[in-house]
Amino acid sequence: MPAQIDHLVVVASTLEQGVAWCEASLGVTPGPGGQHPLMGTHNRLLRIATVDFPRAYLEIIAINPQATVPDRARRWFDLDDQLLRAQIETHGPRLAHFVVSVPQLDAAVAAVAALDIDRGEALEASRMTERGLLQWRITVRRDGQRLFDGALPTLIEWGDTHPAGAMPPSGITLQSLTVTHPQAALLRTAYDAIGLSGVAPRPGPANLAATLNTPGGSIVLESNGL
Repeated sequence: MPAQIDHLVVVASTLEQGVAWCEASLGVTPGPGGQHPLMGTHNRLLRIATVDFPRAYLEIIAINPQATVPDRARRWFDLDDQLLRAQIETHGPRLAHFVVSVPQLDAAVAAVAALDIDRGEALEASRMTERGLLQWRITVRRDGQRLFDGALPTLIEWGDTHPAGAMPPSGITLQSLTVTHPQAALLRTAYDAIGLSGVAPRPGPANLAATLNTPGGSIVLESNGL
């Protein structure tokens, strides 16, 4: 299976805030997620798959206040970054990043490293679900940075089970993801290196714009340089 958009990442100050945002903005309640002991985070999930994005889902993620502090300097997706935290505390949850699934994670990491970009080490991660243990490998830098204002995707390689298979239709579908960035040319080269097609970075201010079809009509989620 080629590289493809796996999920969009919406960051929130608390998971309760994220659920309320989803209900108000998208008109639906997100489905269950789980806890990430490795990072001290938890999430809620929403299937947004289409023919063009067959396994895509939306992840609303926040630091879990009940979790043990992880044995890492920084959590994934810049969740410990003070500027990011201040932005979402003031303005609410926001699209911040996206994750791309690849068939061979080590090869994809090496391809990005050949461009002098450190996407991060490949970590083994898991969480328990009603259907059993969900396992994956994912790239996470020690400093937790997303890189390129969130426009360089985190890379993931799933085990035998993908979570989208257990998610019911939500009535929300992903129509497109548009990326603009001052370093669009380098980003385009990185996307090509991991085999990601269907997303062509364009020069401009840093922004991710995901167009979703919802029961209330078309909605665009933007990162606005977060």
